[in-house]
Amino acid sequence: MTIAGRSRCVLLRAFLSAGCAALCANSILAAPDWTATLTHEPRGDFPELQPVRAIYAFGWGGITAGTANVRFYRGDANTFVLEGKGRSTGLARVLWKYDVSYRSTANAETLHPLEMHQIETARGKRIETQLVFSDSGVTRTRTEGNPPRPSTKDFTFENLNGLQSVLLYLRSQPLRDHSSYRVVVYPANSAYLAAITVAGHEHIRVRSGSYNAIKLDLQLKRIGNKNELEPHRKFRRASIWISDDSDRILLRIEAQIFVGSVTAELQSVHFE
Repeated sequence: MTIAGRSRCVLLRAFLSAGCAALCANSILAAPDWTATLTHEPRGDFPELQPVRAIYAFGWGGITAGTANVRFYRGDANTFVLEGKGRSTGLARVLWKYDVSYRSTANAETLHPLEMHQIETARGKRIETQLVFSDSGVTRTRTEGNPPRPSTKDFTFENLNGLQSVLLYLRSQPLRDHSSYRVVVYPANSAYLAAITVAGHEHIRVRSGSYNAIKLDLQLKRIGNKNELEPHRKFRRASIWISDDSDRILLRIEAQIFVGSVTAELQSVHFE
């Protein structure tokens, strides 16, 4: 090849490289920022949930696998409190002995999360998780091992939800058919983008009785260390039913996860 030919090849490669770089840069800049799609509406004006005690039965592959006792009430200093205790039962307990206690608080006016404390015992291993929320994010402290060793992790994100607060926020909204909500939630150890769509209104029967219900479809994406979205390795999808009345209490959850199909269903309810 002549010097002129080599020069033309070098120039062509440089031109193609520059063009590819420009296309990649444009693609990155043009890529939608998922945070811009989040729902920012404040709490809705639907009446707040009255104090209630409920028992839920959990199923796995068609068998009863666990139970949970839940209590919701208004606490001191203008807070909502959610407390619960759960355990595996029957054959599931033989395969996987699991116990959990849970307590979380949220601001009764804004519905923003305040704190969460959870103790899990699985096959003799104790894991304690403490979340402290602020306007800028959350600090998680996790203690496990023998002797117990605490580890601390911060996640910075505005308008972050906990498990209780996201449920209270959703039930406060109009929940019209096909409406959707995209919120970031930090339930225990990681942050997730939760996309909730109102699938429709229907009649449903659960262990505690028959209800007119609102059906919600749920999808989750894990938020990585650099706020990038990642597939949830254990969760695939879920459907949630809440009562279509003045209570809007959780009736049933059907989730597809890595071990198969699991359910949670209202077994009994008592309003205080």
